[in-house]
Amino acid sequence: MSAGIYPKRPTCAHCLRAQSSCICGWIKALAPVAQVLILQHPLEIHQAKGSGRLLHLSLERSVLVNGEQFEEEALRGLLYADEEGASIQPVLLYPQTPGELPAQVLPDLSAPARVRLVILDATWRKSRKMLYLNPLLQQLPRLPLIDPPASQYRIRKAHRADQLSTLEATCHALAQLEADEGKYLPLLQAFDGFVAQQTSYLPTDPLSDPPA
Repeated sequence: MSAGIYPKRPTCAHCLRAQSSCICGWIKALAPVAQVLILQHPLEIHQAKGSGRLLHLSLERSVLVNGEQFEEEALRGLLYADEEGASIQPVLLYPQTPGELPAQVLPDLSAPARVRLVILDATWRKSRKMLYLNPLLQQLPRLPLIDPPASQYRIRKAHRADQLSTLEATCHALAQLEADEGKYLPLLQAFDGFVAQQTSYLPTDPLSDPPA
């Protein structure tokens, strides 16, 4: 039997990381009032620096689906499926970019239990492609973050100062929807440990620009 059938290193079945770099110790079980749908780009599945998997494992009832372009009816079901017989309002957590057509006006979000927060877990370039390939996502109203703090995600270089990791942005959005700033602090604090763990695996000064 070919050795390539088996992984080279033992893998944690829960976080899908190598056991030597397991991130399960950073999971913080939290129950968001709003529903969370994470659409994860395939390149993020085995991305060691990605925060989407840790976010999914920490948020009860969150749904994580892998893909870049989704079949329209399947995506419509993910976005609009009723919850216990009550209608759901999907809202996309994504900034409006210059030159882009304005998104729908935000609906009433005073009942977060009826809100489905849609997250694109991808690099900025890949997330823009996901939007382009999935018109249903383009049509969603977008939730802007109000005065988000600076990102602590120093293991990936951001193109703008207001760009946060998937986990950070989602935690701040949920806190904003639920008007509860302290609820998601344990996960944000655990995320600092996750970042430190990943940083320990990187060469010195990993964020420095390569020579021209």
